[in-house]
Formats: sequence, structure tokens, C-alpha cells
Amino acid sequence: MDKPFAITLDPGSSLANHTGSWRTRKPVYLDRLPPCNAGCPAGENIQGWLFHAEAGNYEQAWRLLTQDNPLPAIMGRVCYHPCEGACNRGQFDSAVGINSVERFLGDEAIKRGWKFGKPGMTSGKRVLVVGAGPSGLSVAYHLARLGHSVEIHEAGPLSGGMMRFGIPKYRLPRNVLDAEVARILDTWVTLRLNTKVANIEDSMRAGNFDASFLAVGAHIGKRAYIPAGDAARIVDAVSVLRSMEGEDQPMLGRRVVVYGGGNTAIDAARTAKRLGATETIIVYRRTREKMPAHDFEVEEALQEGVMIKWLSTIKHADEHSLTIEKMKLDDKGFPQPTGEFETIESDSLVLALGQDVDLSLLQGVSGLEIKDGTVQVGSNMMTGHKGIFAGGDMVPSERTVTVAVGHGKKAAHHIDAWLRGAIYEPAPKHEPVTYDMLNQWYYSDAPKTVRPMLDAIRRQSGFDEVQGGLDETNALFEARRCMSCGNCFECDNCYGVCPDNAVIKLGPGKRFRFNYDYCKGCGICVSECPCGAIKMVAEEI
Repeated sequence: MDKPFAITLDPGSSLANHTGSWRTRKPVYLDRLPPCNAGCPAGENIQGWLFHAEAGNYEQAWRLLTQDNPLPAIMGRVCYHPCEGACNRGQFDSAVGINSVERFLGDEAIKRGWKFGKPGMTSGKRVLVVGAGPSGLSVAYHLARLGHSVEIHEAGPLSGGMMRFGIPKYRLPRNVLDAEVARILDTWVTLRLNTKVANIEDSMRAGNFDASFLAVGAHIGKRAYIPAGDAARIVDAVSVLRSMEGEDQPMLGRRVVVYGGGNTAIDAARTAKRLGATETIIVYRRTREKMPAHDFEVEEALQEGVMIKWLSTIKHADEHSLTIEKMKLDDKGFPQPTGEFETIESDSLVLALGQDVDLSLLQGVSGLEIKDGTVQVGSNMMTGHKGIFAGGDMVPSERTVTVAVGHGKKAAHHIDAWLRGAIYEPAPKHEPVTYDMLNQWYYSDAPKTVRPMLDAIRRQSGFDEVQGGLDETNALFEARRCMSCGNCFECDNCYGVCPDNAVIKLGPGKRFRFNYDYCKGCGICVSECPCGAIKMVAEEI
């Protein structure tokens, strides 16, 4: 009998590490960064908690979500969900209703009484947080979980900051706000209301604090010079919204004009309608395409009978009327006066031209840089003064609840490291996954579930919540629409299509591995993976 045929390769040969001369590339499993996670200003592991939600493990989903964001029931109502704008499924049929599922989990936690765990250790360090808004509550929560003693000083009589005093009840019911704040305070965070910090250094010395985080909201409405008669009633939108939390609601009259184009202008106009205004008009100097307010909020306002005068500006205010000048866009798209005027009737003018932050607590503090009404901070969220950090409305950024919560989380990690004499280095991010990396044949059309809305007529006469939440059936369906972009969910496709039996199952939750002794590098597993969790790499030679 002839001896078996065999080839011995020189270790330096280009074929030494190949399964035959045909394999110059091999498949590898990897985790990619899904666009929803990448687009979340709060830094949530959205795909991670959706995975638990789609399995019906709601408490596990909520606990993973709240590792990053302690306010899911609030965020599920007021976040403008940039995650959904980034969702790859939006290119297939419609984006996953991430915000809807987040609200469902947040409401479920309140209903079932889920609590955060107590920190298992204490560091002996004390941190002062100034302001009980979203950024202050977020940093306090994360610092407490890291074992530090946290005390929040809030100048106002109630917690919540601009979530309470800037967002109307029809968008954020106060029982939801109170429930999520109370849960944070249960993690051994101390809240002192009606405690204004006049000077941050004095307060830190008096309380023996090792570090501080400044989270004062933008509560001061900006003014504009508008020639007005003595009897003209001009108020700012922030004051109007703030007064809604008291017993004496503002008297705006039957004909209300709101000047501005942001979300605060929309909120003020919709609030005026609910207070009994028969005619509410928003005056905005540019077009709808340039309006900074979110389009869905503009649409809801129009549904409720709010009128909008585009390309208009206010030139004069009298007791019962306003003089409006029409504008036109120049060749660069900027509004220019036309010299054409009209008069509209008005009982009050509400200015919604932006807000400023009260920075008086920083007077005399060395090393700070203040620019355009905000405090400049480094990448670690620390100001130019050692041990004083800042976030939310106080620093240059987009002013939303989600961004503020993200600032709190980020600052907490840096404060923790600074207190320990270390530097916080966040874990490197995975490479992103794009729509073209997905295998669309695996998915079937499943349009996004639309949340129920209160009837437009009922919305105009009260402050009941406008947008409803999903029930469990719809929330489960919506979570299951997630494509798990870039991360293996053990569908077994690679295992089933491999012609060489080179894919080895490792058991539930453990995914797979390749047996490269059998793999010939054909790449079928890559092309058939529905979520882009496998890629071909060059063979090591």
C-alpha cells in the first residue's frame, strides 16, 4: 500500500497559516456600535435594554437602562429622541419607537415600585451639587452609586429645575416627576430646598465639601427692546411657565401673542390656549424650516388652534395692540425688513427669546472662564477652578433634558476619578454599524406603533397629558422591531449556512466561535448575518 500523501510547509511559507491556498481572509465575530447608542446624549446602552425588553424581562431592561439614566419615565416623555433619528430601521420601514419603550419601562417601574440598590461602600468624600434639575439629579445619582456622599442645594421650593418650571404639565405630569426624583433621593442623596448658594467657595468651605458640581438651570428670560406704551403688558415666557406651578396662574387675557420660535415659545402659546385665550399667535421672524422648535411640537400647537405669523417681527406694543413688520429673506436666506406694517390686537405679549443662567454664585472664584453667559469646562467637565465642575445649562451645549442627564453621568465619572487622584478614561467605542452592513431579507415590514394622542378639543381646555403611552403588548412589539445592529443575537444563521461546519455554538448567551481548521474563508457567514456582527479580516501571515 502506498503511504498517505502529505505536504510539509516551511514555517515561513505564505501557506503555513492558511486552510489551503484559497484562504487569504477569515471571518471574525465582533461587536459594533449601533447608531441608537451612538446618538443618545445620555449615553444609554439602548440596544442592550431593548434586548431584555423584547424578551419580556422588563425589570432587567429597566435596571440596565438606569445604569446610565435614572429618569426613564421623564425621558420617555420629554426627550426628542435623536436615537430614533439615527435608527437604521428608519431606512427599512420606520425607526424603532425607542422613546415609547423607554416610557413604558419608566412607568412600569413606578407602578411596580422598583427601587435602586443602596451603594455598597462609602468613600468618605463629600460632593455639593448646586441645582436639582436633570443634570444635578443625574450627577447626584451616579456619585451616590460610586459611594460618595452627595448633597443637593436647590434655591427653589421644589425639585426638578426646568423639568418642573419650564415643561408644562400636559407634557410631563408632576406625579411622574416626583416619583423619579424620590427614587434618586432614596439612594442616600440629601436634598435641601430653598437653599440658594450665594458663593460656591463659601458653601464648599462651610459644608466641608471635597468637590462641587454646578447645575443651575437657565431660569432668566432674555429681554428685547420693544418700544411700548405705559399700559402694554409684556411678560417673559419663563415667568409664565414658572407661575403655572403656583396657586396664582398668570392672567394673559383673551388675545395672546408670543414672540419667538423655540420650544419655549411653543409651550407658552399652548399654555395660553389652556388658560382660556381665544386667540394665540406666535410671531417669528423666519420661516418654519428655520424654526428651532421641534416640528412635532409645532404641529401639535397648530392642531390646538395656535396661529403662527412667519417672517414677522414686533416693532411696537400698546395696551391692546401690536405693530408687526413683515420680513423677507435676502439672497443668503436672512430676514430683512420690508417697511410693510400691520396691527394685530393683543392683551399681552409673551417674550420667548431664550434664557440665561444666573452666574452670581461664581463671583470672585479664580480661574474661571465665562463666555457668552456660560462657564467653560474641559473634557472632564471641570471648570478652570480645581474641584469645581459644571454641566447642563451652565456650559456651552444644547439645552435639553437628555443632554443635561448625560452631562451628569459624564461629570460623575470624572469627579469620582478626581477625588481618588486618578484620571477617568472611558472605554474605547466600537466601530459603527451602518444600514448597508445589515442583511435586510431577514426582516419583515412592521410599521412603528404610534402612541395615542388626546383629542385636540380636549387638549385646549385642560392640562391633561397630551401623549399617551404604549400598553405591554405594543411595547413588546416595538422592542422586537429592533434589528440588533452590529451585535450577535444568536439567530443561528451563520451556524446554518456554513458549508464547512466551521461555526461552533457555545450555548445560550455565549454566542459562537469559528473553527479555523475547517473554515475556508468563503464569507457566506458575513453575507448572511442579519445584523452585521461578522466581518472578514486579512489572514495573519
